[in-house]
Amino acid sequence: MQVSTVSVLLIWVLCAQYSCIAHGQAYASYLEESNSPEIFDSLLKWRRELHTMPELYFSEFNTSQYIRAQLDQLGIPYEYPIAGTGIRAGPLGELTDEDAPTIALRADMDGLPITEEDDVLYKSKTPGRMHACGHDAHMAMLLGAAKLLKSRETSLAALGGRVVLLFQPAEEGMGGAREMIRGGAVRGVGAIHGLHVWPALPAGVIGTRGGVLLAASDRFSFTVRGVGGHGAIPHTARDPVVAAAAVVVALQALVARETSPVDSAVVTVARFNTGPGASNVIPDAVHLSGTVRALTADTFARLHHRVEQMAAGVAAGYGCVVDNMTWSEVPYPPTRNYHGKNVLKTLVWSGTVSGDQQGLHGGPFPQLPTPNSPLAAFTFLGIGDPAKGTDVGLHSPRFRMDEDQLPLGAALHAALATEWI
Repeated sequence: MQVSTVSVLLIWVLCAQYSCIAHGQAYASYLEESNSPEIFDSLLKWRRELHTMPELYFSEFNTSQYIRAQLDQLGIPYEYPIAGTGIRAGPLGELTDEDAPTIALRADMDGLPITEEDDVLYKSKTPGRMHACGHDAHMAMLLGAAKLLKSRETSLAALGGRVVLLFQPAEEGMGGAREMIRGGAVRGVGAIHGLHVWPALPAGVIGTRGGVLLAASDRFSFTVRGVGGHGAIPHTARDPVVAAAAVVVALQALVARETSPVDSAVVTVARFNTGPGASNVIPDAVHLSGTVRALTADTFARLHHRVEQMAAGVAAGYGCVVDNMTWSEVPYPPTRNYHGKNVLKTLVWSGTVSGDQQGLHGGPFPQLPTPNSPLAAFTFLGIGDPAKGTDVGLHSPRFRMDEDQLPLGAALHAALATEWI
């Protein structure tokens, strides 16, 4: 999951209390049905079976086959392949007009190169692979929403709209969303909603905010190259270890001293590799890699330039050079929400909202200056429960899903789609 921790601190939190607003009565039926034994058992089965088969980006062949088998059982048509392993399912709704208002609901499919440590019955069957970011739950909840909406197709048609379901590969890098768009997955789509489970939020809480929600993200790697030698006579070498260490420290100033305190950003060096060798041998080169994240495009662009400039300048001060500076093939732009709090407020909960409410709009999807772009909504689904161990962070080998929240995610998808239509 490409996410900025800083942005999460700014979310609006919607607490679980029943609302008697008129729309709330209708949306409560989604949650009630989603919690029924029939759908809850399906959600549990889907999530656990998907958890056993994690696959990396653009290699989600078994995952995709499994999803298509479930869509077949639900009687939902689909297009495949899009972006190699991706799926566009639907439309749900009886309207056949391609110009009918259409909203997309999206889930990611890929797992991570992590070895699962928890010994659960549905543990990953693929060595070195794990659904440690909740994508198995995302797919299950989207299938649950599909089941809820499939039984209401006549109602969707009466409202004048349709729903499509997007199962996207390669969220954890390599630009799966871009390839889905290029493959026509969002043609005719006027709005799109995605959600992500979030261990830092208490279980059963939904969080979101208007404007930028998730930071732009890119990854860098480069080599600091010097001249190796014996550790006992370092003056005969140009030590790239010392130079690279100085680069790591200097890069921290790009945020601490060059970025406004109210303009959040991150520069993290996560890997520092001197390669194999004896402890008394200075290597010829050190390889570093990390990530840059920012909430604004201007800061993002500035940090790209300054990382390269700072690394080269500091290394040069130690008689070393920087080479092989590379960035991600597909950098991720900021995730920007164009919706207010109303649809979440009316789902099942009353409107106790904390955080900055400046700029709220009256409806869930206000008009944009660029009407050709789908209106976007992204939400977090809290799963944090220390008693269940589901408060462990994403991308951890001990990550756990609070499966009791699966019905809530399915209902949220369905309710947002209905509200937009």
